[in-house]
Amino acid sequence: MSEKVTVASESLNSCAGCEIAVVDLGARLLDVLGLIDFVHIPVLMDHKYYGQAGDKTKMDIPEATVGLISGGIRNQEHLEVAEEMRKKCKIIIALGTCATHGGIPALINEFTNDDLFKRYYSTESTDQPNKIPDDGVPPLLDRCYAVDEKIKVDVYLPGCPPHPDNIINALTGLISGKTEDLPKKSVCDTCPAIRHGKGQVEKLQKFFITPEFKNPAEPIDNMKCLLEQGILCMGPVTRAGCGGDKKTPRCISAGVPCRGCYGPVKQNGNQMLDMLNALASNGIDIKSLPEYSSMLRFSGAHDLLKPKYTKEEV
Repeated sequence: MSEKVTVASESLNSCAGCEIAVVDLGARLLDVLGLIDFVHIPVLMDHKYYGQAGDKTKMDIPEATVGLISGGIRNQEHLEVAEEMRKKCKIIIALGTCATHGGIPALINEFTNDDLFKRYYSTESTDQPNKIPDDGVPPLLDRCYAVDEKIKVDVYLPGCPPHPDNIINALTGLISGKTEDLPKKSVCDTCPAIRHGKGQVEKLQKFFITPEFKNPAEPIDNMKCLLEQGILCMGPVTRAGCGGDKKTPRCISAGVPCRGCYGPVKQNGNQMLDMLNALASNGIDIKSLPEYSSMLRFSGAHDLLKPKYTKEEV
């Protein structure tokens, strides 16, 4: 390709872990940089929204072929940046589970903004006056949104963070004219643990026991399925990909149950509902679950997590 592909990148309601995943490409990043040209990426270069001297009245993000957006949309500034990215970029990639499904920040959707402000600005130890900051602070939206709830998204790269292999495969694919998402497989589809089938366990417990191995000295594919050991594992309802090109899920390879960080297998799936159905169909007592909202710890956007109102508030 004679001309480089131009890329603009923005992080919204996020922790910068997705940007670290880009850096984790290591030497491969140098190969990619030879094929792309970053025209806007605040984490690496100084390019201000309203001009370097703040002399512009409208947000200005350069036009680009590809727009990378990490993080969900929580306040008015996030929304304006996302909308500007959509206007200026031909292809928008939602990078990371915060962008694709709300991620950990979307857990706040169980509470109202009033609940949030009371918790942080009106506790017994809060100094007076306990005024909620509003000078120069972008107003919050009513909840945390995934990017595709506010703008059109072309490619989804979930993960907390996405595996570097997923990122470079997406970028090199776009350079060659392809816009492909991750395969719609579950973590279980790529898990090497030993499974025997239904009826192996009736109740679940928290992950505080040492996983059972057929032979601890052998590789991870000698480990018995964690669900069949009575440990809640979100593998059946979580999209595969966390293992990158090596396929084996990252948490499973460490003998740890999947927590669901790649979001649902299908973009519009509901991990909590799907998991409850999977447990019930396998004869597992869902009443044995310590709580339920953690099954949406990475995918609480799309109006799936909502405030819990008391009878007095209804």
